[in-house]
Amino acid sequence: MAPGNNQTDYVLEALKNVKSYFGYATLFSASINLLMLTPIIYMLTVFNRVISSGSVPTLVMLSLMMVALLLATGGFEWVRGKVLIAANVRLEDSLRETVSKASFKTSLLTGKPEASSLAMQDLIGLRQFVTGTGILAFMDAPWAPIYIGVMFLFHPLFGISAIVAVIVMIALAVTTEKMTGPRLGEANTLAAKANMSFQSNLRNAEVIEAMGMASSIRSKIEGLYDEVSSKQAIASDKAGLLRAISKSFRMISQSALLGLGAFLALNGEISPGLMIAGSLLLGRALAPIDIMVASWRGFVVAKDQYFRLRDGLATFPFDPDRLSLPAPLGNLSVEQVVVIPPGAQIAAVKGVNFQVNAGEVLGIIGPSAAGKTSLARAILGVWPLRAGCVRLDGADIAQWNRDELGPHIGYLPQDIELFDGSIADNICRFSEQNSEKIVAASQLAGIHNMILKLPQGYDTVIGSQSGILSAGQRQRVGLARALYGEPRLIVLDEPNSNLDDQGEKELLESLQKIKTNGSTVILITHRTSILSLVDKLLLLREGEAQMFGARDEVLQAIQGAQSKVSQIAKQG
Repeated sequence: MAPGNNQTDYVLEALKNVKSYFGYATLFSASINLLMLTPIIYMLTVFNRVISSGSVPTLVMLSLMMVALLLATGGFEWVRGKVLIAANVRLEDSLRETVSKASFKTSLLTGKPEASSLAMQDLIGLRQFVTGTGILAFMDAPWAPIYIGVMFLFHPLFGISAIVAVIVMIALAVTTEKMTGPRLGEANTLAAKANMSFQSNLRNAEVIEAMGMASSIRSKIEGLYDEVSSKQAIASDKAGLLRAISKSFRMISQSALLGLGAFLALNGEISPGLMIAGSLLLGRALAPIDIMVASWRGFVVAKDQYFRLRDGLATFPFDPDRLSLPAPLGNLSVEQVVVIPPGAQIAAVKGVNFQVNAGEVLGIIGPSAAGKTSLARAILGVWPLRAGCVRLDGADIAQWNRDELGPHIGYLPQDIELFDGSIADNICRFSEQNSEKIVAASQLAGIHNMILKLPQGYDTVIGSQSGILSAGQRQRVGLARALYGEPRLIVLDEPNSNLDDQGEKELLESLQKIKTNGSTVILITHRTSILSLVDKLLLLREGEAQMFGARDEVLQAIQGAQSKVSQIAKQG
């Protein structure tokens, strides 16, 4: 899908930003290709002038000039490489942030982090192609007509032979694209799918191993990789055949031109020097085309990477620059919110409506799959709304600048994800470390003493899957992260799911302190032990708000409803 008229082609814009680098690289290529005539001119001069005159000083001077020019050629090659490397770095720098944002947003909207991670791989692959031999061949190829023009000056038959050879080589390049391009594209798509599936399985290695699913899972993945290998093998086989034909044809063409030159020299139409020079010029003219044929697979891959990046970024909903809003107080209003989870067709939240004042604690309860977590993600602005609005201090949550709003938000999800780094880094959200705030958050979460007992205390390095912390400890570190900086809106999704009795007691103490600090808290839970702290209660069932109001009123209504059900059951 090509970008629409109102969409920005970010990849093309990034390439335009480095076009000056390619311009300089092209100028250096021109210098290199002109200087490549040096050996040929040197040889002709030696054959036609030096040998006939027997002048040693002339030979010495010509040799020194030849060495100097070829050294300059090597210098230009080095500088051209440096220029392309600079273009390489700038291209990635100009796209990395955009691709990173798109990957994160795509992961949120689709729920498929593996797919979104491919965009960065495509960027790296496209960047590497910029400094590869393929791009150099494209820069050198336009000089083939100049070499052929020089061959016409040597003799018309030389020029005609060169044109025929170039046409055949180009035909081989086009045939390579037709025969291998589509199949390689299919193979690359399948390979991406197989890699995503493989990465997903690695993240669930414990479940796979525990339940003996490894053989079945491997069979499925191996089937995908077998299909990838089959398509790549067929395409590579055809490409290898065409490369072999191309290389053989180039060698035959040079040798045949040498034979033609010998025939013309025997007839006195050209000198022996021109005979050899013609063969060398033909080799120089055909070399970049031969390299293009050999590196065609890399070109096809780079082309696919470009279009995937272009289409992915063209459809990505970038957040526009927004006016900075005052720091929120924590007044939350949810207005007829409808949420459909990414990849789903049915709404998980259906027309929920409530209001929480700053400093209040709202408890959200309900059976499994009632839509509690989906509502939490909608409140945070993580998932887009199908209908309705979530307002924080009167402003639509989507209108806030996320970087500015983030420090005022605390979130503890059901599935705790910590990141590679120290415990202090995780608590301060990888911002600049503030020791006082880090310790305050950990004390508020009740884990300060636990952290001090670790080998390096707050500097203890943990990973996303590190086993140094238990599930309960990881949850408490996640709580400290959510509380860092005393945010005004805190959403806690099952904060006691991994805690024992002692941990839950400490959690209750932490929640009481949070409430005293005046933060607005959304507390999702299945356990009634922490409901004593909430001011209001929302009962969700099948995505709909069944009851909402003051805690005691809702609890009494729930008890009354349960009593009626029990009486009806007994009567039945």
